Amino acid sequence: MGFSLVNLTDDAVSRIHEIVADRDGALGLRLGIKKGGCAGMEYTVDLVTEPDPKDDHVEVDGAHLWVAPEAMLFLLGTEVGFEKTPLRTGFTFRNPNESSACGCGESVELEAADLKELAEARKSA
Repeated sequence: MGFSLVNLTDDAVSRIHEIVADRDGALGLRLGIKKGGCAGMEYTVDLVTEPDPKDDHVEVDGAHLWVAPEAMLFLLGTEVGFEKTPLRTGFTFRNPNESSACGCGESVELEAADLKELAEARKSA
Protein backbone atom coordinates (compact mmCIF):
# COMPACT_ATOMS: atom_id res chain seq x y z
CA MET A 1 0.00 0.00 0.00
CA GLY A 2 1.34 3.41 -0.96
CA PHE A 3 1.28 6.80 0.68
CA SER A 4 -2.13 8.21 1.58
CA LEU A 5 -2.43 11.89 2.42
CA VAL A 6 -5.82 11.31 4.08
CA ASN A 7 -7.66 8.21 5.25
CA LEU A 8 -11.29 7.33 4.59
CA THR A 9 -13.56 5.52 7.02
CA ASP A 10 -15.91 2.81 5.76
CA ASP A 11 -18.84 5.24 6.14
CA ALA A 12 -17.07 7.85 3.99
CA VAL A 13 -16.28 5.24 1.33
CA SER A 14 -19.96 4.20 1.25
CA ARG A 15 -21.13 7.79 0.98
CA ILE A 16 -18.73 8.58 -1.87
CA HIS A 17 -20.06 5.53 -3.74
CA GLU A 18 -23.66 6.76 -3.20
CA ILE A 19 -22.87 10.28 -4.41
CA VAL A 20 -21.06 9.06 -7.53
CA ALA A 21 -23.83 6.56 -8.37
CA ASP A 22 -26.46 9.33 -8.27
CA ARG A 23 -24.66 11.78 -10.58
CA ASP A 24 -23.86 11.29 -14.26
CA GLY A 25 -20.19 11.66 -15.06
CA ALA A 26 -19.07 11.83 -11.44
CA LEU A 27 -15.80 10.07 -10.65
CA GLY A 28 -15.41 11.00 -6.99
CA LEU A 29 -14.98 13.96 -4.67
CA ARG A 30 -12.37 16.69 -4.21
CA LEU A 31 -11.38 17.79 -0.71
CA GLY A 32 -9.96 21.23 -0.13
CA ILE A 33 -9.98 24.18 2.21
CA LYS A 34 -10.96 27.81 1.83
CA LYS A 35 -10.74 30.91 3.96
CA GLY A 36 -13.96 31.62 5.77
CA GLY A 37 -16.02 31.28 8.91
CA CYS A 38 -15.26 32.70 12.31
CA ALA A 39 -12.27 30.40 12.93
CA GLY A 40 -10.60 31.23 9.61
CA MET A 41 -10.90 28.15 7.36
CA GLU A 42 -13.55 25.78 6.08
CA TYR A 43 -13.35 22.34 4.50
CA THR A 44 -14.71 22.07 0.97
CA VAL A 45 -16.05 18.94 -0.73
CA ASP A 46 -16.82 19.12 -4.44
CA LEU A 47 -17.89 16.66 -7.10
CA VAL A 48 -15.18 15.57 -9.56
CA THR A 49 -16.02 14.88 -13.19
CA GLU A 50 -12.51 15.60 -14.52
CA PRO A 51 -9.62 15.04 -12.09
CA ASP A 52 -6.95 17.72 -11.86
CA PRO A 53 -3.55 16.05 -12.41
CA LYS A 54 -2.05 18.31 -9.71
CA ASP A 55 -4.35 16.86 -7.03
CA ASP A 56 -3.25 14.04 -4.75
CA HIS A 57 -5.45 10.99 -5.37
CA VAL A 58 -6.76 8.61 -2.70
CA GLU A 59 -8.67 5.47 -3.68
CA VAL A 60 -10.24 3.09 -1.17
CA ASP A 61 -12.41 0.20 -2.34
CA GLY A 62 -13.27 2.03 -5.55
CA ALA A 63 -14.14 5.33 -3.83
CA HIS A 64 -12.05 8.17 -5.26
CA LEU A 65 -11.05 11.30 -3.37
CA TRP A 66 -8.76 13.99 -4.75
CA VAL A 67 -7.02 16.50 -2.48
CA ALA A 68 -6.29 20.02 -3.72
CA PRO A 69 -2.55 20.81 -3.74
CA GLU A 70 -2.98 24.03 -1.74
CA ALA A 71 -4.67 22.01 1.02
CA MET A 72 -2.19 19.13 1.29
CA LEU A 73 -0.11 20.46 4.17
CA PHE A 74 -3.26 21.36 6.11
CA LEU A 75 -4.88 17.95 5.56
CA LEU A 76 -1.92 15.59 6.11
CA GLY A 77 -3.08 12.76 8.37
CA THR A 78 -6.78 13.68 8.28
CA GLU A 79 -9.39 10.95 8.68
CA VAL A 80 -12.47 11.66 6.56
CA GLY A 81 -15.65 10.09 7.88
CA PHE A 82 -19.38 10.43 7.32
CA GLU A 83 -22.11 10.66 9.94
CA LYS A 84 -25.87 10.81 9.95
CA THR A 85 -27.45 12.04 13.19
CA PRO A 86 -30.77 13.74 14.04
CA LEU A 87 -28.96 17.10 14.03
CA ARG A 88 -26.39 16.73 11.26
CA THR A 89 -25.63 14.71 8.15
CA GLY A 90 -22.29 15.15 6.42
CA PHE A 91 -18.63 14.41 6.14
CA THR A 92 -16.50 14.65 9.28
CA PHE A 93 -12.82 15.51 9.55
CA ARG A 94 -10.48 14.31 12.30
CA ASN A 95 -7.50 16.48 11.46
CA PRO A 96 -4.30 16.49 13.53
CA ASN A 97 -3.49 19.94 12.08
CA GLU A 98 -6.64 21.51 13.51
CA SER A 99 -5.72 23.87 16.34
CA SER A 100 -9.24 25.11 17.14
CA ALA A 101 -12.80 25.22 15.82
CA CYS A 102 -15.63 27.69 16.09
CA GLY A 103 -18.55 26.97 18.38
CA CYS A 104 -20.94 26.09 15.58
CA GLY A 105 -18.45 23.62 14.04
CA GLU A 106 -18.57 25.18 10.58
CA SER A 107 -15.02 26.52 10.49
CA VAL A 108 -11.63 25.59 11.89
CA GLU A 109 -8.19 27.00 12.48
CA LEU A 110 -5.56 24.89 10.74
CA GLU A 111 -1.79 24.90 10.96
CA ALA A 112 0.25 23.53 8.08
CA ALA A 113 2.05 20.26 8.69
CA ASP A 114 5.80 20.25 8.35
CA LEU A 115 6.79 19.97 4.67
CA LYS A 116 9.59 17.63 5.73
CA GLU A 117 7.01 15.36 7.40
CA LEU A 118 5.02 15.17 4.15
CA ALA A 119 8.15 14.37 2.12
CA GLU A 120 9.20 11.66 4.59
CA ALA A 121 5.74 10.10 4.61
CA ARG A 122 5.72 9.95 0.81
CA LYS A 123 9.24 8.51 0.72
CA SER A 124 8.57 5.75 3.26
CA ALA A 125 5.35 4.60 1.53
